[in-house]
Amino acid sequence: MSISQDLIKALEEKNGEDIIELDLKERGGLADTFVLVTGNSETHMKTLVETAEEFLDRAGHKCRVEGVNSVRWRLVDAGEIVVHVFSHKGREFYRLERLWEDSQE
Repeated sequence: MSISQDLIKALEEKNGEDIIELDLKERGGLADTFVLVTGNSETHMKTLVETAEEFLDRAGHKCRVEGVNSVRWRLVDAGEIVVHVFSHKGREFYRLERLWEDSQE
């Protein structure tokens, strides 16, 4: 199992919704992998961010978290893996799946 698959499993265990992995290796630049996940509330989004951050830290990846006060979107940037944690409204607004649709696993 890859690190992103293990990360997805950890997010699923915290009831993350609509989890999608986008493979960006061919795109170059931003990251190798985006993981998109939706939370049901601000508290749930915080839990998902903490879960991703702790998992990636244990796997040896330094993380930077952005948007901690946002009610729509939060980001855990671990370099090669970036986790986008959305509210339902944020997921609809940003629509990253459509932007990167040819990169879906």
